[in-house]
Amino acid sequence: MALFVFNSASKMVSSPFVILHCILICVTLHCNNLAEAKMNPRPNIVLILTDDLDVSIGGMGSIFSKNTKKLIGDAGITFTNTFVASPLCCPSRASILTGKYPHNHHVVNNTLEGNCSSTAWQKTQEPETFPAFLQKHGIYQTFFAGKYLNEYGNKKAGGVEHVPPGWDHWFALERNSKYYNYTLSVNGRAQRHGQNYSEDYLTDVLANISIDFLENKSNRRPFFMMVSTPAPHSPWTAAPQYESNFPNIKAPRDPNFNVHGKDKHWLIRQAKTPMTNSSVEFLDNAYRKRWRTLLSVDDLVEKVVRKLEVRGELSNTYVIFTSDNGYHTGQFSLPMDKRQLYEFDIRVPLLVRGPNIKPNQTSPLLIANMDLGPTILDIAGYSVNETQMDGMSFLPTMTGKGNSSTWRSDVLVEYEGEGSNISDPACPLLGPGVSECFPDCVCEDSYNNTYACVRTVAQAANLQYCEFDDNEVFVEVYNLTADPFQLSNIAKSIDQEVLEKMNHRLMMLQSCSGQSSFHYCNPNLRW
Repeated sequence: MALFVFNSASKMVSSPFVILHCILICVTLHCNNLAEAKMNPRPNIVLILTDDLDVSIGGMGSIFSKNTKKLIGDAGITFTNTFVASPLCCPSRASILTGKYPHNHHVVNNTLEGNCSSTAWQKTQEPETFPAFLQKHGIYQTFFAGKYLNEYGNKKAGGVEHVPPGWDHWFALERNSKYYNYTLSVNGRAQRHGQNYSEDYLTDVLANISIDFLENKSNRRPFFMMVSTPAPHSPWTAAPQYESNFPNIKAPRDPNFNVHGKDKHWLIRQAKTPMTNSSVEFLDNAYRKRWRTLLSVDDLVEKVVRKLEVRGELSNTYVIFTSDNGYHTGQFSLPMDKRQLYEFDIRVPLLVRGPNIKPNQTSPLLIANMDLGPTILDIAGYSVNETQMDGMSFLPTMTGKGNSSTWRSDVLVEYEGEGSNISDPACPLLGPGVSECFPDCVCEDSYNNTYACVRTVAQAANLQYCEFDDNEVFVEVYNLTADPFQLSNIAKSIDQEVLEKMNHRLMMLQSCSGQSSFHYCNPNLRW
């Protein structure tokens, strides 16, 4: 049958019969998708993403003994070597969504100029995210609630009216994490919230929206649900019922707490040691507040899991719990932030439960957060080979079908430092080029805090090799087996052959791009 007919003026016009035929084709395709979903019931997927939740300095402590551990970790698998592609919110979240390293998605910091939710990101990367892939194939219904990217909602990049491709149901926070007095984009329309706890406390609002979705979604199609909480990001506002919890908790006094980073990059060396009593008191208080905000996240986890259980959907649902980056409170006398190359900032929790995952498992395999997209697509029944993602699926590992001997040995961590063009009037001696400075003139970032690291986890090696993009080309190397708190930079004492081997691995990872260079992005190298 011809799809178009021509009139006497030789202009192409649509025939009514053709229009009807096209409608029938669309309906048939949609019905086929639904029929496929019924005949081959695909699992549901829930991703719970926290904000700034570390694992190295006890950030999980307030919830690890409660619902999150019991309902996800104990019911499934806990990955003990999970790292972020970049220790900062927006680049890391971009890696989760795209399955790419920062050098391939080009989000370098939390600003529009750094490509965070910019129009360039929207045009080039958002159409390639894993939710966009799910939506395009028409079987999964998709839902998002919470913090998306730090500059989302900026009027220079479409405002809250912009709904990224991939989402059927969209409840996204405008800009960065808050707990009260914020705006949500509800499917592209602004919804403003105040400071009434019962109506506005964001973590609870996200829990309620999620429960509403589970109750009202289509039961004929599987779903992907992503809930992105503000906690435990600053300003660390706890729910009223948790404001007095953990009165005696302090930041952990690990061996790297309040000590001078004497052999590290200059930015770490500029920290004042020992910290003042007022600085220590401030970060101890912040540490308590972070734990308190997480109690509401723990409540959210319980509500979602229990609702799935009541609806009879839990046994066919994967639930993933993780964070966008780690955090530090006093390590190497740095007050508090992320952005650094050390374990406390780049290592994050990862807990998963779901079909065919045996309970009470732990895995030491090296996971990167860019693996979440490929894994979710694999769970949904799609091949990552159809994408340009750098990561790999860890689904076979979770279900006992993977071969650990063929898994990767190295991942890349990238960060591009930020600084101010003018000196901070309160800290004139520091000069221009620094940022994130505290009242005692200790700064957490600078232009030349730009680095790339290879993190190696293998049977014969547990190493980190980092190169800074500065005038020195400063190098830091750590043997995490002998020195888990990274107290001693062994760059000047390690065997030259090892340095050259790590430098080669770094260059290989920095040049990798997508499935066409899969083995460069996910090397399995021997020592």
